[in-house]
Amino acid sequence: MPYINTITRRQFLRNSLRAGAGLGIAALCRVPPFACRALAEGNIGLNGKKLLFIFLRGANDALNSCLPVKDTAFTSTLRPNIWIPQDVPSYYDTLGACEFPTGLASTFAHTNALRVGNGFAGLHPSLKFLAPAYNAGELLMIHRVGYPNQSRSHFDSQAYWESGEPNSASREGIFYRTLVESGVLAANPIAGVSIQSALPTIFKGSGAALTNISDPTRYDLLGTPTPNADNKLSNAILNANQAQFANKRSRELLQLSYQNLSSTLDLFATINFDETGNTFADDVATDIGAAHYNLFPTTNAKNGDGTTAGYVVDTGAYSFFEQLKAAALILNNTDAVIAGTEMGGFDTHDNQGGITGDHANLQSRIGWAMYALRKYFQLNANKVSWNNLVVVTLTEFGRTSAQNGNAGTDHAEAGLMWVAGGGVKGYGKAGRTSGVLNCGTSDSIPWTVGPSGSMFGVAGRYLQRTTDYRSVLGEVIREHLGATQNQLNSIIPGYADSGEHLQSAGVSSVDSTQVTGEVDVV
Repeated sequence: MPYINTITRRQFLRNSLRAGAGLGIAALCRVPPFACRALAEGNIGLNGKKLLFIFLRGANDALNSCLPVKDTAFTSTLRPNIWIPQDVPSYYDTLGACEFPTGLASTFAHTNALRVGNGFAGLHPSLKFLAPAYNAGELLMIHRVGYPNQSRSHFDSQAYWESGEPNSASREGIFYRTLVESGVLAANPIAGVSIQSALPTIFKGSGAALTNISDPTRYDLLGTPTPNADNKLSNAILNANQAQFANKRSRELLQLSYQNLSSTLDLFATINFDETGNTFADDVATDIGAAHYNLFPTTNAKNGDGTTAGYVVDTGAYSFFEQLKAAALILNNTDAVIAGTEMGGFDTHDNQGGITGDHANLQSRIGWAMYALRKYFQLNANKVSWNNLVVVTLTEFGRTSAQNGNAGTDHAEAGLMWVAGGGVKGYGKAGRTSGVLNCGTSDSIPWTVGPSGSMFGVAGRYLQRTTDYRSVLGEVIREHLGATQNQLNSIIPGYADSGEHLQSAGVSSVDSTQVTGEVDVV
């Protein structure tokens, strides 16, 4: 009997269809007309703009990613075992581009915080590959991001970020609502695709079955397919869908399931997800030596220049880059509008590390992911170019300002988001002299320094938010993907409440915190 053994689904749409769940049909099902909102407004899926998301699971330590080096309270005493060494404070006063050290004996031989060019902050040296996108004005680092009444539960806070409804029992995803609200699911069976072990909340909802693929290299009707077997099974599906049945409940949905299973298999068969197809390389000599590094490091030989000194990521990163590559290929070769994946390992309670170690390795993955995606979509644009793509990171909260007793950090409040893309308003664009927001004394809500400053603004130990993550995602959904404000009010319900100040600056009616509203991302 034919089967698909690698497509993971949150559930089959209706109990009456459970008998077919073994075929994984629901994973490829588009929403039938009776369950779909007609496209009446907006340009989502019509304007050529797409989105790629990366969820940093476990909560990234923002303070050791983008470091407030000019905060007098940010010292080695605060974080003795995870401290990032720094040059003299005046070194970070220079305004301008982000530092990008290359040609070193080792890719990450630079041992001090990099100058980010806003006169206040530094960058973890393992994030050095962010510099090219940053200096082109195509990357924003948005610090002090969170939401009202922050939960410090991983489960709850991840669900709030993914649903776009903090402190709510809703488990309906923000990108699910984006696609349903647009109406594109009526004609596009893979409008939204995640590449991870299970369908994330961000794509979940009762009115549509979005697609999750754990391993696209095994995405076929058989675990070991052959041309003859594939043709036989494809014909069986097509023939089954020609049968005429009475118009009973879910019959139209079932017929569309068969139709989309067939068409999606054919579509994905045109994309080479295998290692042999992983030939995407930089167009310049990237770092040390004269090597043009592979953009998606999935083996030692394809990691930097292939030597330990020249690795651009740690060797534990390969599965993530397999998934990232797949998400990029799907966006670039299909009509998918939103695709994404996840990166785990950020729950750094113990032995977090500083200039080297677990957190440094995670930072190198983020830095190279942004570098690789920018180059891939610049050099290989098919269905979307870098100028029409936004890449956004999410993470459930930040970490404590002070190190804990286990040489790590604990659950806290505000964190950091990275937003990248050719249309992003970064350094040198829209009058901006910096691509770092909310980590400086000249920001609209200045960073206050000292032992009673921003790092200790909540309960005397947590970094206080100034920007709501929904304001960042909301602007991307409206200004980039093309939602109308009415659509956005449905996608992110907080926008309909002026007291939340998601669009304009003000004091949040939820917890009386001063927030920026939208920050002019795109």
